[in-house]
Amino acid sequence: MRLYLVRHLAPQVAPGVCYGRTDLAVDPGLQALALPALRQRLPAGAPMFSSPLRRCAGLAQALGGAAVRYDPRLAELDFGDWEMRRWDDIERAAIDAWVADMAGYRPGGGESVTDMARRVSAFYADCMRSHTSAAIVICHAGAIRLLLARARGLAPEAMALEAAQRPHAIAYGETVTIDCV
Repeated sequence: MRLYLVRHLAPQVAPGVCYGRTDLAVDPGLQALALPALRQRLPAGAPMFSSPLRRCAGLAQALGGAAVRYDPRLAELDFGDWEMRRWDDIERAAIDAWVADMAGYRPGGGESVTDMARRVSAFYADCMRSHTSAAIVICHAGAIRLLLARARGLAPEAMALEAAQRPHAIAYGETVTIDCV
């Protein structure tokens, strides 16, 4: 199966703000400009899955209409009470604790990267059982990084460690294609 992983477009949020599960919108004009190029990169008629968060769901709706399947396992990491706070305003000791245990720590009392890896891994397993040749997944950079690790055969704990240790380099609106076996 070939997975087309599409990161949502830039959400409407101030720079330097921590957001994960917060349901943020995307500028409709920006989305309209991005749609033609995205449509050219994606296979017509492939099943489409999306995070239910607006920044993904709106893009999926514009690309796939009523055929989109929204899956909460594709949502971004829940940063708990860090959500919508400036990174500079989060206590240094809390950030240091997260850095010391990137896979297991629950930032802001939310969920750990390992928790997220477990739900993303379950989504991946369901996709692999579907026996379709391709699928489109509209989601977040965190979910994409975890799906890439899962496609390499890693278990959730190893997925979390790899995703947490690799620098984030997935642009808004970028499509990452992986062949899964």
